[in-house]
Amino acid sequence: MYSQNDQLSESAQQSNLNRRDFLRFCSLMAATLALPTLYVDKIAKALSLATRLPVIWLEFQDCAGDTESFLRAGSRSDPIQPGVTDPGLVDLLLDFISVEYHETLMAPSGFASEKSLNEVLEKYPNQYLCIVEGSIPQAQNGIFCTIRGRTALSIAQQVLPNAMATIAMGSCAVDGGLPAALPNLTGATGILNAIPSLGNHVNLPGCPANVVNLVATIVYLITFNHLPEMDSRHRPYFAYGEEIHEECERHNFYEQDKFVLAWGDEGHKNGWCLFNMGCKGPETKSNCQWVKWNDSTNWPIGAGHGCIGCTMPSFWDTMTPFYQPVDD
Repeated sequence: MYSQNDQLSESAQQSNLNRRDFLRFCSLMAATLALPTLYVDKIAKALSLATRLPVIWLEFQDCAGDTESFLRAGSRSDPIQPGVTDPGLVDLLLDFISVEYHETLMAPSGFASEKSLNEVLEKYPNQYLCIVEGSIPQAQNGIFCTIRGRTALSIAQQVLPNAMATIAMGSCAVDGGLPAALPNLTGATGILNAIPSLGNHVNLPGCPANVVNLVATIVYLITFNHLPEMDSRHRPYFAYGEEIHEECERHNFYEQDKFVLAWGDEGHKNGWCLFNMGCKGPETKSNCQWVKWNDSTNWPIGAGHGCIGCTMPSFWDTMTPFYQPVDD
């Protein structure tokens, strides 16, 4: 029987990663998924034995923010060793998935890209993971978002039902996001409203969604061969199970009634609670305070800006105005 170190070393070799990077990646995934450390071995073994998972990434009515979130988690320069580049989260993930189709990242365009999509669908029937970014407009038969002359709705109807699993990446794909904000002239909606019969899917809301949660969801799928446990809104509990407010670094100031009353005041300089400035942390379920952003360096509240509740349903309508408390 392998020891943990032996198994991780072999897994790292098979996945073309050095042992340190592979161990760090598997440990990060276990921690993000709220799994005990003993699952690091299970994740490592699953990743080393799995064939690369084909991925179709569809972009519909969007700003490409979720793609940017994905790209920003790539390799970066080592601040201590000039000239040395450390692999980022996405670099590590790409050893275990194969992005077969992504309009922003792929080389083919126009009808050549349509050919690429059809080839993937034919080559991997019911075996590909579909990631959807952006809302799907339904008004006037979906003409408000067309790709190569086809509506987003028709493409979704072709691709999503035949995927082994579908991930709605970002609030637009989950419930329509900004395009669906009142008065929603285009009839924008999320993937489940567009395709009510859709089966195996998970929602990762956020504007944009945090790439750490995307990677963790994919790793969970590869490791356990099913999607993580979800709430009634199809959000994974590991990422959206707790309110930001309860674990916020400024929570103690909230309990002490110490609030920022104006940007740049003494309370703001001293890191007091941002509730009176409109922070939606008490209303928002997310793990931002743990996974953070920009290689886990910081997050909005840590940087002095209140949470805008972007992981919550219809947040553009329910959480605005962003600089006033919800209960005002």
